[in-house]
Amino acid sequence: MVQAARSRIDDLFGLAMIEGLKRPAPLADRYVVLARSVGTRYNVRIPPEYRELYCRGCSSYWTEGRTVRSRLRGAHRVRTCLVCGRVQRTPLRPRATASGEPAESVRLGEVPQSMLAEEPTDLDEEAAELGSPDEE
Repeated sequence: MVQAARSRIDDLFGLAMIEGLKRPAPLADRYVVLARSVGTRYNVRIPPEYRELYCRGCSSYWTEGRTVRSRLRGAHRVRTCLVCGRVQRTPLRPRATASGEPAESVRLGEVPQSMLAEEPTDLDEEAAELGSPDEE
């Protein structure tokens, strides 16, 4: 039953994304309301990737520039619903890991320091023994 509810929520948010591309999008809002009610009825959480797609106050599907305004303020992303005026603030910094240490911040295109400090693996040693194909 829970799996069917998750599948239905996925389907409804997929339909909301398609309808959200159209200019007036009342169906997208309706799909969000239905997805939230399915989650409530079967005690299933909305997946995290969908939680940032709608307003928790009025259940309107957020379309950038039409129904939501996003701003970066300090270390937070501030999203304001243009339908009801509700403000949602989300931190930009990664959360701490389970061990209590802060998560490693990685910029796009950079290699994390934890990967640079790794010991060579067996595959690396085998590749070094084989050499490159240009050496022959």
